[in-house]
Amino acid sequence: MVETLMNLNTTVNGFVWGPITLLLLVGLGYYLTIRTKGLQFRKLGFVFKRTLGGALKGNAAAKDGKNITPFQAMATALASTIGTGNIVGIATAITVGGPGAIFWMWVAAAGGMVTKFAEITLAMKYREKNELGMYTGGPMFYLRNGLGKMPGWRGSLGKILAVLFAFFAAIACFGIGNLTQGNSIADSIHTTFGVPTTITGIVLAILVGLVIVGGINGIAKVTEKLVPFMAIFYIVFALLVIILQYDQIPHAIQSIFVGAFNPEAVGGGAVGITIGAAIQFGIARGVFANEAGLGSAPIAHSASSTKDPIEQGLWGVFEVFTVSFVICTMTALVILTSVDGNGNPMWLSGLNGAPLSLACFNGALPWFDMGNIVVTLGIIMFALSTLLGWCYYGETALGFLFRKASAGVRRFMTIVYRCLYVVIVYVGCNGGLEVIWSVADTFNGLMALPNLVGLALLSGVVFKEVKRYFNNIDKGLPTLTGADGDYSEEDIASTAPKA
Repeated sequence: MVETLMNLNTTVNGFVWGPITLLLLVGLGYYLTIRTKGLQFRKLGFVFKRTLGGALKGNAAAKDGKNITPFQAMATALASTIGTGNIVGIATAITVGGPGAIFWMWVAAAGGMVTKFAEITLAMKYREKNELGMYTGGPMFYLRNGLGKMPGWRGSLGKILAVLFAFFAAIACFGIGNLTQGNSIADSIHTTFGVPTTITGIVLAILVGLVIVGGINGIAKVTEKLVPFMAIFYIVFALLVIILQYDQIPHAIQSIFVGAFNPEAVGGGAVGITIGAAIQFGIARGVFANEAGLGSAPIAHSASSTKDPIEQGLWGVFEVFTVSFVICTMTALVILTSVDGNGNPMWLSGLNGAPLSLACFNGALPWFDMGNIVVTLGIIMFALSTLLGWCYYGETALGFLFRKASAGVRRFMTIVYRCLYVVIVYVGCNGGLEVIWSVADTFNGLMALPNLVGLALLSGVVFKEVKRYFNNIDKGLPTLTGADGDYSEEDIASTAPKA
């Protein structure tokens, strides 16, 4: 039975994470790029001003006391996006696809910036308020409330895809968002500090439980502090390694661009790396790292107090830029600037994944076992943040599936879900469960398929919102002026330019 399940899963997994789906993800990103006239490039300065700039000035505070701030929404989404894949996955991409895989990761990320922007914009436009007055949304909501309201076959398709997305997300949260992350934390702590996995499991389960009991507000309060700290921590030490190996930087950058089209020229021929492998693994790791197109991040962003969909959508551009062009690129440069005692590139040493990343950090930071400690702490923080973010994703997906149940039943199910989530944290720290991991990875990929259909069929809504927003910005009008949708006069006034 297990063998049959694994064979079936392998077949499905090969499709959902295969070339066709990856090309659809990238193709949609560049279609959206063309139709928005390269929004993520021509408006990048504006994006940073409205997102990070506004947060630093304290302009992102929630006004209603129920919903989270735009920055907290981004931090929660970024928490689930920045995971162990940013350390381990990039190492694997280079080992299997060569340095050129990083070039193709950038290609995927460039289009992915506007893909995630579009996801969040739609999620904000079609979100709902629950009985507690809190916003809730995500792909299942814009598939039902947006695509599902269209006439004919599109409306019927939208309702079906909404249920499918929520179902896939509810299952994926226990594997990709929970089991694998807990196991990564327990293994890294045991390897570096010798702490038994049972102890780590108990402590981590209690810690996660204390945070998620507060729902999205409790999670957001932690992630808004954890995400900036962990990102800065990792970037600082990665930069230190790169600076210490500065003489290898020109060669590393050259190998990325040359390896993208001629892997043999940078040593890839010695291990059988082809251009196809560079493209496939670069795009796959890029998509997996920034989650653009998978539909997960919009769930967190929908809980934001922001009124204008585009305003929150800009955070999606910022997210993909941060994950792919900063954190993943830092990991890549640490690996590609590292050489062994004989001057040979470490990425050709035969190591892969976490061992390769550890060896590269250790080679540059040998003092007091600093390399091991940096990577271990990075894995702990990245995995913990993912545990917290995905808990809310699964909770929202489950709530959507049982939205017609009474309020009391939904509250009971939420309590049961959170308790189960905490138990599985402990299980993940102490079990292999490779079958469950593999199946969860497939369901994670399956989330992308209904989401991509929704993005493509609702892309006209995104283009209309972009035109409305920037036209109003240019005229100095409230950004929601002229918008379709259930926006009150107070909502529109709240988006007026500050005097």
